[in-house]
Amino acid sequence: MSSVLAAAAAASPVLATMPPRQRAEALVAAADALLAAADELVPLAMEETGLAEPRLRGEIKRTAVQLKLFADVAAAGEFLGVRLDAADPDFVLGPRPDLRRYLVPLGPVLNFAAGNFPFAFSVAGGDTASALAAGCPVVVKAHPGHPRLSDRTAQIVSAALPPGALGVIHGQEEGVAALRDERIAAASFTGSLAGGRALAEIAAARPHPIPFYGELGSLNPVVVTPDALAERASAIAQGFAASVSGSAGQLCTKPGLLFVPVEFAAAEAFEGVAPHPLLHPGIVDGYTRRRAEILETPGVTVAVEGAVTDDGVTPTLVETDLATLLKHRDTLLQEAFGPLSAVVRYTPGESLGAALTELVEGSLTAGVHIGAGEDSPWLRELVAALQALSGRVLFNGWPTGVAVTPAMQHGGPFPAATNPTTTSVGTAAITRFLRPVVYQDCPQSLLPEPLRDDNPWNVPQHRSPAGESSTWGSLAA
Repeated sequence: MSSVLAAAAAASPVLATMPPRQRAEALVAAADALLAAADELVPLAMEETGLAEPRLRGEIKRTAVQLKLFADVAAAGEFLGVRLDAADPDFVLGPRPDLRRYLVPLGPVLNFAAGNFPFAFSVAGGDTASALAAGCPVVVKAHPGHPRLSDRTAQIVSAALPPGALGVIHGQEEGVAALRDERIAAASFTGSLAGGRALAEIAAARPHPIPFYGELGSLNPVVVTPDALAERASAIAQGFAASVSGSAGQLCTKPGLLFVPVEFAAAEAFEGVAPHPLLHPGIVDGYTRRRAEILETPGVTVAVEGAVTDDGVTPTLVETDLATLLKHRDTLLQEAFGPLSAVVRYTPGESLGAALTELVEGSLTAGVHIGAGEDSPWLRELVAALQALSGRVLFNGWPTGVAVTPAMQHGGPFPAATNPTTTSVGTAAITRFLRPVVYQDCPQSLLPEPLRDDNPWNVPQHRSPAGESSTWGSLAA
């Protein structure tokens, strides 16, 4: 571990001063190398995770796309947020100095890789891509579910990067030790609520606390309105079943609660789903325990029993109502990481938005299925409640599937994430690993390249000229 951290520390000033276009070229080269190695990496991932080849090939493509997306972010240079305020002797509050502000990389980032996405949220995943684009070296604490894949991926990707820009460590003790190491300037995490909270406390308790960006548990509630159910009940059932059972429910965006206004015949949609192995024994134990707790809760009935066998798991679907959910909230309102979901009946016209606000904690997503042209004060109240408890509000769709695109938000109020103002997917993710610095009355020769008047990096510069302050407020008029 020590050598990996030392290499990251040595690489930090190199990456920080590397022109954005060079960073971009390195990220594109890393993406191309990853794609070129797919025939080697995918079978290794299948062996270690049990995930199917089509899923893994799609994921490795997604990972390359993420790297290329952040390559473009780096090349454009807009993420530096350059603001130049010219010296102004006639400033309305007294003479203003020359002020030049931009964002600089924090330094080495520790990334705790996820188990359910061995490519997209692992060694070369989104956290790594965004940190490298920001100019930060990355140390990945590999997930124990795919150690050999992690090492091989790092070898392939790091060959396209400056020395020390990407390293891998293994084991819980090494991960915690790295988190406490003063060379680490920020950390990211995708995993369980308990694990994320423990790591966040360690990051906060350091002599010099660091930012910790954790993506934790999520129930992802979805509401079906009476109009939607009347129009397309069968299609909703099919989409629900596919979203719950995909990848054996081992997705942070799986819909854990489906609210319906009447009895909902969803069981048929779950028929024929083949057993699927869970990623590792720890997930099997956790899922088995949560499933038993839910099935034993009074007021919960079984619609699809499912099973946990040596061959894998099949989906379990339960039904209940709002009163039972409220009475047994401590048992029922915890994530079951696996193919289990609950259908919850509500009474049409009741204040479901208020109930959700009371019952459901922060989620990565929340959704609603509505009828054609549907609009009402009840629906608007519901949508406002869904916005308040989630980072992404979906209409007539399912939360599984997180698009790799600039506007995506993957985060939300706690416990969905430790920081509700950031995202781990989308171009805004780069801001997690940057901090602002201002140069005041600095000679041109000593300014960093992005702040110089000749702008050698050719990045966007927002300028506030002298005399501008006398017109402030005119836009409002």
